[in-house]
Amino acid sequence: MTDWSQLSHAYGSAEDIPALLDRIEADPSDEHWSALWSALCHQGSVYSASFAALPRLTAIATTAADPKEQVNAVHLAAAIVAGADQLNGLGDLRAQNAQDIAVLLRRANEHLRTVPDRTDYIYLLEAVLAFEGVPVWGEELACGLVNEEYQTSCPRCETDLFVAIGEYGHFSTSGDYALHDDVERAPLRPADPGDLHGIGLRLHSLALGDGQGEVATALTYLFGGARCTDCGADFVVADRMGEFC
Repeated sequence: MTDWSQLSHAYGSAEDIPALLDRIEADPSDEHWSALWSALCHQGSVYSASFAALPRLTAIATTAADPKEQVNAVHLAAAIVAGADQLNGLGDLRAQNAQDIAVLLRRANEHLRTVPDRTDYIYLLEAVLAFEGVPVWGEELACGLVNEEYQTSCPRCETDLFVAIGEYGHFSTSGDYALHDDVERAPLRPADPGDLHGIGLRLHSLALGDGQGEVATALTYLFGGARCTDCGADFVVADRMGEFC
């Protein structure tokens, strides 16, 4: 049995986590999920209680009657697993939770094939990579594709840049394009799908195969080229992943 009093979350003792998980199983409201996220994965930080909750999240991901709740559990579990390195003092948390992670990975892949919502699909792609232990991509794939904007810096002059991929267009700029129409914008250069390789090829192929054409197109821009509007340096957007979010 887990002694929750010996564990902690974002706000202190984790004694309240079992009751919160019980409430979610009885009434999976957005409010209850938000409270659980805030406690176990506050702004991307994870805690000893976060990993202790994985078995319950795995159970929800496999037995909840509503597929939406299954996906909610997968999303939170993936965010927790992606932060495993934050708690290196607790040992190899991925190995300790390997059985649950394997089940969660299978559930993420199953939902990936059927979920119609673009946002849920992107988060599930990220979840698959998190459960597989893929560095960077398991934490940062969704932050820009969902918000349709990445924030990074120029690899040459270090100017802060916005990379827009979505509603506002496909460009890079150092100006606040959301507030001003007259900022200089450098069009992105999408990658030719035939030239993709590695993680880019894998993600693009998955999105196409799952009928997510909009996501597949966005990925060609993510793995394509950009230009700094201040110094003119060219760079590959995906190469700046470690600088995003």
